[in-house]
Amino acid sequence: MASVLVPIAYIIVVFGGLYVFSHFYKQYTASRLVEPYFGPHHERNLYVTLLGRSDPPASDALLKSALVRRAMADVHRVIRIRDDKPALQALLQKGTVGDDVWSSLLAAEKELEAEIMEVVSEANSFVEGWGQVIFPTANEMIANERMRQLFEATAENRAIKETKYGVKSKLLPTGTPTLPSPVPSSPSPSVLSQSSSTSGLAPPLSAGAESVASSDAESPSSPNIARSSKSSKKNKKRK
Repeated sequence: MASVLVPIAYIIVVFGGLYVFSHFYKQYTASRLVEPYFGPHHERNLYVTLLGRSDPPASDALLKSALVRRAMADVHRVIRIRDDKPALQALLQKGTVGDDVWSSLLAAEKELEAEIMEVVSEANSFVEGWGQVIFPTANEMIANERMRQLFEATAENRAIKETKYGVKSKLLPTGTPTLPSPVPSSPSPSVLSQSSSTSGLAPPLSAGAESVASSDAESPSSPNIARSSKSSKKNKKRK
């Protein structure tokens, strides 16, 4: 009888210890403050501050621009979550990161959904239907800012590359007008005939083209033939 109770007591102690440990560990992780995935939302705080001003109150144009900046910051956060979520999920499955980082990401995603709905409602409070186009507008403004930053950094990057490789680029400086290339004069028919005869790359003339060429070649001598026929008729009449 004692031989049966010993393994049963051992199993109860082991599983009971694991249960108690998991219970207290869950309480510890739930009570611990999870670090936010994003930092403070300065654009949202600025818009709320401007909206709460009363002496003097902020103009509608200033509030609209602040709301667009807030939407641009939200677009940046949406892009970051979209890029980080698959990689973070793969790292979580491998055990590289803990559950607290994943929980922080999910909390930030829910907070961002509420933020987007709030921005849409604020935009509709200014102009009806603006909430449907404010985020596409913010996305276009972000793309324009990136293009402007790349354009402004072109000269600096070019100077760095020239210093690094010791080769000067052949690009003209900004604002230098480019001269049009001279238009070549049309070559004479004799030059065309010489070039076509010397180079064997000229296409063969078709039958229609040969007839036109022969008629053109005979055209200069046709007035002389007409004059000779007229003079012969006049001589016959005189005789």
